[in-house]
Amino acid sequence: MHSPAIAALVFACAALAACTTSPGLDALNSVGPSQETTSSIVRPAAVVPEGDSDGLAVEENEAGVTALAEPDVVTAEAAEKVALIVPAKPTSRPAPPVAGGKVVRQRFRDAHPINFGKVTPGDHAVHGVDVSRWQGDINWAKLRGQGANFAWIKATDGGDHLDPMFKKNWRAAKAAGIPRGGYHFFYWCRSASSQADWFIRNVPKEKGALPPVLDVEWNHLSACKKRPSRETVLEKMQVFLDRLEKHYGQRPVIYTAPDFYADNLKGAFPNHPFWLRSVAAHPSKVYPGRKWLFWQYSGSGLSHGVDGRIDLNVFRGSTGEWRKWLARAAG
Repeated sequence: MHSPAIAALVFACAALAACTTSPGLDALNSVGPSQETTSSIVRPAAVVPEGDSDGLAVEENEAGVTALAEPDVVTAEAAEKVALIVPAKPTSRPAPPVAGGKVVRQRFRDAHPINFGKVTPGDHAVHGVDVSRWQGDINWAKLRGQGANFAWIKATDGGDHLDPMFKKNWRAAKAAGIPRGGYHFFYWCRSASSQADWFIRNVPKEKGALPPVLDVEWNHLSACKKRPSRETVLEKMQVFLDRLEKHYGQRPVIYTAPDFYADNLKGAFPNHPFWLRSVAAHPSKVYPGRKWLFWQYSGSGLSHGVDGRIDLNVFRGSTGEWRKWLARAAG
């Protein structure tokens, strides 16, 4: 949509050869907590503080769901203010590299260490974490210093729940220089398209972010007791994955656990990267024949910067391969 005010704004920017913009806000209203968690998370007795809000104005759509209220007309007063801005001096500095280029050696501990045999998590150079509201307030700078070279952050589950710590974790992880991506816990009693829309509404499309993750598993704590057929599971997953890939321009990662994989995913989605939970044996024994990119090897990790336990993961590859993958996947 065009207007005289917008034209004035464009003319003012061109005359000054530079314009300033405000950083995008990612705040959205959160709703009440659901009962969905990954199987590796133990619920604490203490109440976890709610995530903070950026105070962005919202409006309600026809479905009764809040959405960002964004003006589509720039006033003449706003254009006049832009015309008074002094342009910044041109700079020849190159754009900053994608966060996470430097790999920090891991210093994590494990409350229940496992003997994985010949190939252990310690043989991998690049370690990271995944978190949700159950980790409470995280000191991301300390976590980075402990060897968190990447982080998957719980964002959504189902079609109506936003993790109350997601926005805070999303911003703080970036500020600490940790490449991070959001993950969605799939709820089998909702349509795939509505869940994809909910994730897209809440997780920013941001340069430098890791690809989105679809978390698929059976959860005995879930209010949804459905266990669809393999055919239905794969159909729902395909709808969700396609919607996210189209929106973010990144091939989503699939996270899963042994029982769900055995029931549904053997031989499926050969072109998608997999993040596998395997806390008692090496993934090659639990998921024979499956190529994987990330391995969740512990649900009982201990680290400075986090009270309680945290999930620990590794990237399959050297530091050089990590940098190449990161530049390609998050660049």
